[in-house]
Formats: sequence, structure tokens, C-alpha cells
Amino acid sequence: MKVAVAQLKTSSDKNVNLEKAKNYIKKAKALGADFVLLPEIYMAFIPSASDITPAKVAEPLDGPFVSALSMSARENHINVICGIFESKPGEQFKAYNTTVFLNSSGELVQAYRKTHLYDAFNYKESNQIIPGTAAQEVIETEFGKVGMMVCYEVRFPEISRKLALEGADFIFVPSGWVDGAMKEDHWETILRTRAIENTVFVFASNQVGNIFSGRSMIIDPMGVIMASTGEEEGLIISEIDLNRIDRVRAKLPSVADRKPEFYVK
Repeated sequence: MKVAVAQLKTSSDKNVNLEKAKNYIKKAKALGADFVLLPEIYMAFIPSASDITPAKVAEPLDGPFVSALSMSARENHINVICGIFESKPGEQFKAYNTTVFLNSSGELVQAYRKTHLYDAFNYKESNQIIPGTAAQEVIETEFGKVGMMVCYEVRFPEISRKLALEGADFIFVPSGWVDGAMKEDHWETILRTRAIENTVFVFASNQVGNIFSGRSMIIDPMGVIMASTGEEEGLIISEIDLNRIDRVRAKLPSVADRKPEFYVK
């Protein structure tokens, strides 16, 4: 199994972003990838001073943006994970921050609406985004079970632990991690911790440019960074040893050794 992670700069033009996404999906398949992960809310970049609202760029799940991604997934026979702005009927300003999982047949297997919004570091995502109300459910694939978390959600260990307890082998993290003091250090530390404490693979795709920090990465169940990017656009890809999880858990059975009676109320 191979997983590709695309680190991309997003423009305010949805069509430009869509064409770039399709190009990177094609590149990932040419390199033999079975999955390709694109960033959070990749549909469009909305500058803070802009009069454009999320609702103006958002689309329903059967809109042209997701439909085109679906066609690209089907044509290239590859699983695609991508963050979009999803519209809500009747809403004139806000939108959902949604991650779609499209299988290699182009079918929309799941659309997860981000539940934990980034109201931190003097930013207020909830001013523009409608929070989701349902937890992400683990997705069965031919390679193993997939869990998804979105950006700020990696700061909540309960989410990844829930996914691990539901059998997730891989956690995909589409992100728009904003740069700033200590932020890049937090990004790497938290992602590696989520992999180590749950003994799972973590794939993290971050936006780059604009206000975002880049440093997308692929991490194994021991916390080893298998591949990473810097501050430029690009595609990283790694061969994933599916037996690695079992080998790590044989010597580090931290999930199995849990004693929830001491800390779950």
C-alpha cells in the first residue's frame, strides 16, 4: 500500500484549486499511490480582509467541486481525501468545514463535518464555520480501517483514541495549520504523539503559503517521520507496511494495556 500527501497553496479561485487537485491526484496515481490526502478547506482561501464569506464559495456534497474530485478518483482508481466548504441550505454566511472521503470508484463514502473548531490563538473559526454534530466514524477499506481528524482536532487526544479503539489503522489529518510562535513545533510534536500513543500511521496534509505553515508529514506507529515537506508545495509518498502496526503493538501494547476503570467516568 502507498499513501501520497499533497501540500498545496490555495487560491481564492475554486477552479484553479480544483485543477491543481486533479493534477496532484493524477501525480499520486502515477507514483503508485492507493490514497492521496489533500489539505483542509482546500476549496478556496478566504483572506481575513475579504468580503467573501464561506457561504459564497461553499457547495453541496453533490456540487461541481466534489463531483469533479469524484470523477478524478474514479478515473485514476485512487482513494481521495479532501477538505471543502460545504453549504447549508438557508445559511447566508457560514458553511461547514467538511472532509470528504471518496473511494477508488469515485463513491462518496463519508463526509465528516469538523466538530472542534479553531477558537484559539486569537482566531475564531466559529465566526465563519458551522460545527459538525456527529463524530467521525471509522471507514472500512481494502487496506485497513481509516479514521479522520481535521487540523485543530489533533489537539484533542480523545478523538484519536476513540478512532483507535474502533480499530483505526490509519488516521488522515487534512489541515490548514496557521503559522505562528511555537505552532510548527506543536504540529510535529502532537502528530507524532497521536501516532505513538495509538500505535497507528498518521498522514497529515497541511496548506502552505498565505497564512499556513506547511510541514506535511507521514508518521509510522512508532512516531518515526517517514516523509515530510518544508515550506513549498509538493507531494510526498511512502510505502506502508501493513504489518508494522502489529509488530509495534507486540512490543508497545499501550492501547491494549489501558485500564479505563481508572479514568473513564
